[in-house]
Amino acid sequence: MHAYLVQHGKAKSREEDSDRPLTDEGRKEVEAVMLLMLRFGAITASRVVHSGKRRAAETAELIAGKLEAEVAPEDGLDPDDDPAIWATRLREADRDLVLVGHLPHLERLASLLLCGHPDGGTVRLVNGGVVCLAGEEDRWALQWAITPTLVQE
Repeated sequence: MHAYLVQHGKAKSREEDSDRPLTDEGRKEVEAVMLLMLRFGAITASRVVHSGKRRAAETAELIAGKLEAEVAPEDGLDPDDDPAIWATRLREADRDLVLVGHLPHLERLASLLLCGHPDGGTVRLVNGGVVCLAGEEDRWALQWAITPTLVQE
């Protein structure tokens, strides 16, 4: 089982647009990271889930489009949601998943999976970045991470 944790791409500030859609730069960074992952066969998910926030939905739709995967909003992926919700769901998942969300939730989820405590600070995500965790039963390991700075021209 692989879980791909993705922090949404760079978004407009609340002052620019209260819905906080992705910026042009955010879209380009997400697309560049996806192209790199596809080039190396690094992503195998057929389902992409996201929080209900616009910036996460737009990021998820970009990813799902490249993967030709199904995409859907899910609860439990907002910034301050309990990471135990998705830790449990991932244990029960029957296929690889991409989770598109926010900080601090995704970092807390990674920490909970990797070291058993949500405040362990084991992983730092960035906008448009992806962390791949490999899980088997209740054991998870960090497999790889890609940030937009790795794929900048």
